[in-house]
Parts: sequence; structure tokens; C-alpha cells
Amino acid sequence: MTDDRIEAVNTLLVQAGEAHHVFETTELDGVYDQDWPRWYAAYALEHGLGEHLADPITTDRLSQFLADANDAFEAAEPSPSETWASYTARRLATEL
Repeated sequence: MTDDRIEAVNTLLVQAGEAHHVFETTELDGVYDQDWPRWYAAYALEHGLGEHLADPITTDRLSQFLADANDAFEAAEPSPSETWASYTARRLATEL
């Protein structure tokens, strides 16, 4: 995956985060969404993520990937300049 594609995936993940915040606020009345990876996966795939990946991916597989990436991100103590979206976009590029 090229840097342009990684940036496109990063942008899409940021948009998913913003949309999910609205979903939690309006639909869930501010309650934390325990199933957020599935929501993000569905949103990202509906908004073109598949165009930026080498192989097709299902919502279930992407949901598990996002949950695993989140766990790894939290455990890795990344640099202050790295966001979850940029970390996850890079992982998508190298692992899928």
C-alpha cells in the first residue's frame, strides 16, 4: 500500500471516529459503545475502505482487526504524535 493509500485509510478512520462519536451521543445517549469495532468496520467498508486494500475483507474480519489493533496501540505506548487512526492505517497496509 502506498503512502497515499495509507493516508486515505487514515482519513477514513478519522471520519469513522467522528461519525461514531455522533452515533454514541445521539443514538446511545452518551453511553460507550462496547461494539465500536463492528460499527467502525461497517462504516469504513460502506465508505470505500475496500478500494484501498489489496484483498477483499468482511465486516467481521475488519472488526476483529480493529479491536486487535486498538489493544496493540494501547499496549505499545506510541509517540505522542501518533494517533490510533494512523497506527491502524499502517497496520492495515502491512497486514492485509
